[in-house]
Amino acid sequence: MAMTWIWTGMVALSLACGALTGNLGALGGAALEGARSAVELCVSMAGVMCLWTGVMEVLERSGATALLARAFHPLLRRLFPRASRDAETLAALSANLSANLLGLGNAATPLGIRAARAMARGSGGAASDELCLFVVLNTASIQLLPTTVAGVRAALGAGDPFDILPAVWLASLGSVLAGVAAARLLARVRRERT
Repeated sequence: MAMTWIWTGMVALSLACGALTGNLGALGGAALEGARSAVELCVSMAGVMCLWTGVMEVLERSGATALLARAFHPLLRRLFPRASRDAETLAALSANLSANLLGLGNAATPLGIRAARAMARGSGGAASDELCLFVVLNTASIQLLPTTVAGVRAALGAGDPFDILPAVWLASLGSVLAGVAAARLLARVRRERT
């Protein structure tokens, strides 16, 4: 609801400024150009998303994601001791982590929702510390291949869309470490208060 008011306010303010400065024609032209650019970007990104979603499907059917998930089990068991007791939840956590590592945020979302639902069962409507940690990890995910960002860069004409890899690796590793530390600290503070 708040975003509706924000967007409505921005449009109204733009129209008012355009009318006051006599630039309504330029405002209309800019709006149409922005819409055209947005459609072009969406169409070019559709191909990239289809490609990488297909790659993820091939990896899943070939068993590669299961191998990757098995490799993450020790780490996930340590981070999520309660959730890892359930094989279905652990599988969803592993698949979500695998998709995020490959930079497939759209493919990771349904897997993350499945894992979050499984982790929320029996919690009485309150998010557990493990669920909060999972949301942090899912949001700040480490990406080995930032395919979506590279797809946007390729669509906008970047010569080497993957030349950002070192920066992405450092930034995502830093965000994950900071997120895990904050989630652990806040969980400890909450436990001490109760």
